[in-house]
Amino acid sequence: MAKLSVLGSINVDHVMQVSAAPCGGQTIEAKHYQIVAGGKGANQAVAAAKLGADVAMIGCVGSDAIGEQMKRGLADVGINIDGITTIADENTGLAMIYVEDSGENRIGIWPGANGALTEAVLAEHQGTIEASELLLLQLETPIQTLVTAAKVAKSAGVKVVLNPAPAKALPEELLRHVDTITPNESEAELLTGIAINELSDAGLAANHLHSQFGIEMVLITLGKRGVWLSHKGEGMHIAGFTVDAVDTTAAGDTFNGGFVTALLEGKSALEAVRFGQAAAALSVTRMGAQSSIPTRSEALTLLL
Repeated sequence: MAKLSVLGSINVDHVMQVSAAPCGGQTIEAKHYQIVAGGKGANQAVAAAKLGADVAMIGCVGSDAIGEQMKRGLADVGINIDGITTIADENTGLAMIYVEDSGENRIGIWPGANGALTEAVLAEHQGTIEASELLLLQLETPIQTLVTAAKVAKSAGVKVVLNPAPAKALPEELLRHVDTITPNESEAELLTGIAINELSDAGLAANHLHSQFGIEMVLITLGKRGVWLSHKGEGMHIAGFTVDAVDTTAAGDTFNGGFVTALLEGKSALEAVRFGQAAAALSVTRMGAQSSIPTRSEALTLLL
């Protein structure tokens, strides 16, 4: 069985490259348009697979042509897709993305079939989680299913990594079953009430997550400032790579995929963060979500 199980969203992304996102009532003309595979769950699964992990995906697609296309794309990079359920009379999830010249993006999501990833669907694939070494979660599917999945994993001795994105309030029942959490600055603030302006604030937010919920490892991604890594209250700042960003759409997903891949290979937390950072740095130099994710050899070359 796969060492890594990823439970999460599967989307089709409609991406427009623009000088700046439109204001209210404004119509603009895009410089470039493409349809690419996306969804945080699928992005992180693809990142892990391309970077060297043995991955199984648990998720839902619609009974439409794009859903079958998304499944084929995941299988093509070596992901086990037995855990992907096709939902009758539903469309595959969709994201509309504006990518600005600065590399920043504005994203709107329609969940579609992702909303049908219920506890009943999860129960059909519980064995996949129990047979893995690590479960990776995000927040584009129903929260109660995530709670149940985390409990299943913990009962089986499987490590749980939660990327709490997109930002939303979370029940303590979920957070108390998480071993590692990987929020960005805004997500960390929502979870802790601590605004992260200085590196010391990241340390305070990490300590809050340790003490309040018993989370062993906290990684707060700080964009260009790098990552704050805290293990059981011992924190350190890890600087990132300097690159010319073109599109930041899948940077966080690529980081998470790379980070868990390195952990599964027995690397230290610091080494795992650096590997994730290298992969994410390369991803922002390219357009798209899954299409921007680098190969393992590319990420390793950047680390040299």
